[in-house]
Amino acid sequence: MSATKTAVDQATAKKALSVSAGVIEEVTKALAKRCSVNGKVSVDKMDENQLVQYQVAWLTSEQKIAEKFIEYAWDASRGTGDLEQEMAVVFAAETVNHVRSEISSRPSEYGIKASDLVSKIYNDEINQFLENAMAIQNYNEIADKIVAKGHFGAYGLDDDHEMFRETFKKFAEDVVMPHAEHVHRHDDIIPEDIIGGLKDMGCFGLCIPESYGGIQPNDKPDNLSMLVVTEELSRGGLGIAGSLITRPEIMSKALLKGGTQEQKDKWLPLLASGERMAGIMVTEPNYGSDVAGVSVTAKPANGGWVINGVKTWCTFAGYANLLLILCRTESDPSLKHKGLSILLAEKPSFTGHEFTYTQPEGGKIEGKAIGTIGYRGMHSFEVSFDNYFVPAENLLGGEEGRGKGFYFQMEGFAGGRIQTAARAHGVMQAALEAALRYAQERAVFQKPIYEYNLTKYKIARMAVILQASRQFANHVANLLDDHKGQMEATLIKFYASKVAEWVTREAMQIHGGMGYAEEYAVSRYFVDARVFSIFEGAEEVMALRVIAKSLMDQYAAG
Repeated sequence: MSATKTAVDQATAKKALSVSAGVIEEVTKALAKRCSVNGKVSVDKMDENQLVQYQVAWLTSEQKIAEKFIEYAWDASRGTGDLEQEMAVVFAAETVNHVRSEISSRPSEYGIKASDLVSKIYNDEINQFLENAMAIQNYNEIADKIVAKGHFGAYGLDDDHEMFRETFKKFAEDVVMPHAEHVHRHDDIIPEDIIGGLKDMGCFGLCIPESYGGIQPNDKPDNLSMLVVTEELSRGGLGIAGSLITRPEIMSKALLKGGTQEQKDKWLPLLASGERMAGIMVTEPNYGSDVAGVSVTAKPANGGWVINGVKTWCTFAGYANLLLILCRTESDPSLKHKGLSILLAEKPSFTGHEFTYTQPEGGKIEGKAIGTIGYRGMHSFEVSFDNYFVPAENLLGGEEGRGKGFYFQMEGFAGGRIQTAARAHGVMQAALEAALRYAQERAVFQKPIYEYNLTKYKIARMAVILQASRQFANHVANLLDDHKGQMEATLIKFYASKVAEWVTREAMQIHGGMGYAEEYAVSRYFVDARVFSIFEGAEEVMALRVIAKSLMDQYAAG
């Protein structure tokens, strides 16, 4: 694309996106009407229309990401230029094409007439824009510019955040990467030099205000710092570094939201220094994303509480020495999520795949690591509690916090979800770098496979998707700083998690047979990426119960 053509395409892209946004809005209104009872969205009605709601959530995600990608690409202060602009136009065109292709496949299910859809989004102007923007030559140009410029698109960060990124990129390359393959292949534990190094760098205090010993400004959160650090650590090794700061973030945000002053003063400095390593215990064998169904109980005891039951998928639960446990403290089952509270429980730190600890009072906690295909190093445990005692002062929020654990937990989950997007970006970045490097080195039929048109298309599209997702995550970080963007955090987690599977799959495919060998790290990226759509909220629940419902709630009363 020439500079003149790109400028024209920007205007046309924005116009086309406005049309697809209108179509999505019309469809969402129709679904809201279909799924509402007495002016409110009915979950039972939603369950009768799950497929189209899932697709609306996905199309809305792409739509919002495309709109922000265009804004970013034409913001010169972000260091963008012709590469980023071409990427944004291509992504916009793909988005519009996805909207019209999906909805036209079953228009009556979406509550729109086929003739109306054709007139709105299949007109000559949009048809021509899509043909021009998605021309194969444009993907070739993007790939060649990536090679010529030596990067996959400007990160668009200010000087302070770019310094953070470079600092942790170096740490990841020098300290994390040398351990990543060994830990993955042997299902080993995180080496102490990684944890110790991150402690020394103040990494565990990124999400904690300066007044409590962290490095976050007191006057405002800084979610963007968390994102750039998490991405670089995940690029180095997801299972041994990428998730290390997510657990203290979830715990500290719950503390900041609902903790008493005494609890904040006690625990936040310990989390910031790394003296206390956090473990989060929410999921149960029979309850995953349905947090309101939590059944692990905490009953009043002399001077505190005793916990009984089983939690599962508790990442880092062995090494962690401070646990956030979501428990049912109120016996009335009708209270559902309003009967949940959070207890902070201490335990010794253990290495290995199993642990047992018996308290002086007789209470017991046992854990066993769950074998997984990827995401190895931190280990996810199934943990059982048998009359495990927690002092009364460790009830988050004190007596006023009883029954509010669900809400305190949600504060941490928003941060956890955007962190998952950043982790996905780090793994995608590593996979993309590996794919391009291998494509340039590997020759097939007397020339590097990069020189083939299909390979360039794949490299370009992988880079476009990654950059679009990354820039929207940065936007959401700013929203969260202002205590907004809960739905958007879910949206980017949903999107980034799913596209990470495609990006790592294509990176693996570019490696051919060697992509299936453990000799190359790309096989690890592929299995690691699969976890993103499952943890921190399964993609189906995120799409249906959060994104689609939030969208329909806007129109239900109308």
